[in-house]
Amino acid sequence: MAAKTLKTSAFIWEGTDKKGAKIKGELIGESPALIKAQLRKQGINPLKVRKKPASLFSAGKKIKPLDIALFTRQMATMMKAGVPLLQSFDIIGEGFENPNMRKLVDEVKQEVAAGNSFAASLRKKPLFFDDLYCNLVDSGEQSGALETLLDRIATYKEKTEALKAKIKKAMTYPIAVIIVAVIVTAVLLIKVVPQFESVFKGFGAELPAFTQVVVNMSRGLQEWWFIFLFAIFGAIFAFKTTHQRSEKFRDFLDRTLLKAPIVGDILYKAVVARYARTLATTFAAGVPLVDALDSVAGATGNVVFRNAVHKIRNDVSSGTQLNFSMRTTGIFPTMAIQMTAIGEESGSLDEMLEKVASFYEAEVDNAVDNLTTLMEPLIMSVIGVLVGGLIVAMYLPIFQLGAVVG
Repeated sequence: MAAKTLKTSAFIWEGTDKKGAKIKGELIGESPALIKAQLRKQGINPLKVRKKPASLFSAGKKIKPLDIALFTRQMATMMKAGVPLLQSFDIIGEGFENPNMRKLVDEVKQEVAAGNSFAASLRKKPLFFDDLYCNLVDSGEQSGALETLLDRIATYKEKTEALKAKIKKAMTYPIAVIIVAVIVTAVLLIKVVPQFESVFKGFGAELPAFTQVVVNMSRGLQEWWFIFLFAIFGAIFAFKTTHQRSEKFRDFLDRTLLKAPIVGDILYKAVVARYARTLATTFAAGVPLVDALDSVAGATGNVVFRNAVHKIRNDVSSGTQLNFSMRTTGIFPTMAIQMTAIGEESGSLDEMLEKVASFYEAEVDNAVDNLTTLMEPLIMSVIGVLVGGLIVAMYLPIFQLGAVVG
């Protein structure tokens, strides 16, 4: 029968030191009694020990990939410093503000303390540690170079998340500004246009066609705003649900996005960088090339490249060179293929792939910066047309009336 594991929590304590001065602090432990015993060992007389309450903002905070990257980097640092594995978990767990992350680190620690390997303990948390992560940790444990592998994994996770952040930056900025522009336009149509409409009624003259269109839009939005709102939220919900449940839809979206103007080029370079980074990391860890390609296929994040990598894997397993197989797929850039060929010939494939990854990551960074610079005047033009068009439509009858009176 397996021994029952004790759950650790953060405790806030107050006490007095040897001179009678009041001091307080925070410790991670399994119970108030054990915290008090720990304090007494340090010559502190504990007066109050209570469980640290969960913060209103952090209680439901999700564990993000960056948290996992930070955990990996800290584990690599601890292992290189010669800190024992279980003690490393305690030190790292105590440093996280996110209680869910502290809980995850503690659960992994308890699994290791129960006699499981580090990799086996991580495999019990598949939501946070994927097969690639666990396989690399397992290779590190088997080869006795866990700290080196953790350092490689940390670098891989950090680079991957930085790349994702750049892609999100390219997508989020224009979308956010356009949403704000639509909201402002809707507010003008619902609140401002009706005020002008009441003024127009006193003119007794026929409104200009442009103004009439805007007035009709305003009336429609006032009467049917809830239907428009329902349609927008319904479309978003339908998109998310279909994306989660339909593999065909996800594949269609992957192919479409790669062909999209401007954004498609950024996504293409990002996928190439992810492919090179993942393959370099796994191959450098001593994973056989055929097995490494299995992990790479799932890490590319795009069906076009996933299918291509599966084909490459089959070719390589039958004796074809990696660079030749990459060329036959017809989707990899020439620079990546040539660097791979040099790496295979010189026996430094992982180093060449690292250079490919770094090159395309820099390309993505530059492309995102350029896109942001180009988008700013375009977005301002869109906002100007929307808001300016409404203003012109409202004042056009007044201008015409002034011309008639004059």
